[in-house]
Amino acid sequence: MSLEAVPAALPMVRLEGVSKTYRRGTVAVPVLEAVDLSIATGAFEAFMGPSGSGKSTLLNLISGLDRPSTGIVEVAGRNLAELDDRELSDWRAAHVGFIFQLYNLIPVLTAAENVELPLLLTPLSRAERRRHVAAALDLVGLSHRVSHRPPQMSGGEQQRVAIARAIVTDPDLIIADEPTGDLDRKAAEAVLDLFGVLHQELHKTLVMVTHDPHAAERAGRVHHLEKGVLQ
Repeated sequence: MSLEAVPAALPMVRLEGVSKTYRRGTVAVPVLEAVDLSIATGAFEAFMGPSGSGKSTLLNLISGLDRPSTGIVEVAGRNLAELDDRELSDWRAAHVGFIFQLYNLIPVLTAAENVELPLLLTPLSRAERRRHVAAALDLVGLSHRVSHRPPQMSGGEQQRVAIARAIVTDPDLIIADEPTGDLDRKAAEAVLDLFGVLHQELHKTLVMVTHDPHAAERAGRVHHLEKGVLQ
């Protein structure tokens, strides 16, 4: 499953002079400018800022979904620029779990089948995959929903399935993009409580983008982005 764990003495995330510019025709649109950042292994850190400030772009760079225009991105001890697209895909599968605002579950699959999807890329046997899926769903409190499909579950339950899917491969880093943005307060609190378990008991590194100050309070450190500049 996951590769060798990152030594705790190394930062999980290190960005040095990272900028990102997109092109719209002949126009260059800067999104991030000269970002320097270090996130310790096992930390829980949040990023806030107005829409268009570069938060999601920053998550995409940290997770290897995008590449910087300039600068160095090191995650889990690897300089991501050294990896080609196939190696980067394999690296993400081994090291990164993703949680999104809109869950991204497949409606026709059961909770267990949705959680199992990342494991299909591993050499685990079917029996081993089932054990991992059962453990992940038990951790998020959904053992009783194994055979239910997303339309049969509440928004909060669907997000917990998404969290189970994110952690089933035992990743070093969990990326959460507005994970409570589509939930009511009670469901959001349950998700944030789960993040506390992942951080404090399982020692996962969590990086979260949020517009919700209450959610950000759960993080150990809160960063602010303004027009692509890390404050």
